[in-house]
Order: sequence, then structure tokens, then C-alpha cells
Amino acid sequence: QVQLVESGGGSVQAGGSLRLSCAASGINYNARNMAWYRQNPGNQREWVATIFSGGTTYANSVKERFTISRDNAKSTVYLQMNRVRLEDTAVYYCTIPGTNYWGKGTLVTVSS
Repeated sequence: QVQLVESGGGSVQAGGSLRLSCAASGINYNARNMAWYRQNPGNQREWVATIFSGGTTYANSVKERFTISRDNAKSTVYLQMNRVRLEDTAVYYCTIPGTNYWGKGTLVTVSS
């Protein structure tokens, strides 16, 4: 059974940093691309970043502030969030692109 479990969310002041983690199990993790999405109440879920064998890609809204990385030994993907903004407030989800596998999300709240 595939499981994705996010952690690391919480409250942070604007300009601060936070690191999210997503632990995967039940899959051949090392062979998979991984991605982060986020969703604000009332908004559609939006793509944030993807890590694949050839590198990484980011949404323009987070480029040069967020970094996606992975530790294959731990079957974990990370999202380092720096210089956060109020608009980064959302529930953050990890997923395996092209599948229906999603975690339950972790809430990030940015305050002024």
C-alpha cells in the first residue's frame, strides 16, 4: 500500500523559513519523480515544484525561494521554504506525478 506522509508544517513569520518533509512507503521510491502542490481554501490546488532524475522545476511564484530535494536512503522528499510570504499560506501536499497517490497534507501559515 502506497503511503505519502507530509510533516513539518506550522506557523512562520513572513520572511522566515520552514522545511517540509514527505516520507514515502510502499513504492519503488528511487525510480519516481516527486512533486509538491499546495491549496488555499477556496482555491484550486496548484503545483509548486517537481524533482525528477534530470533536475528540478518550480512554479514562478516560488522560484529562487523554495528548494525541492530528496533523500533516497530515507525515501523522503523535502521542500525548503525560504523568505516565505503571506501568500504562501496553504496546505502543502506531496504526490507522485501521474498517479492518484497524494498525502493528506501539512498546513503552513505565514503571518505578518
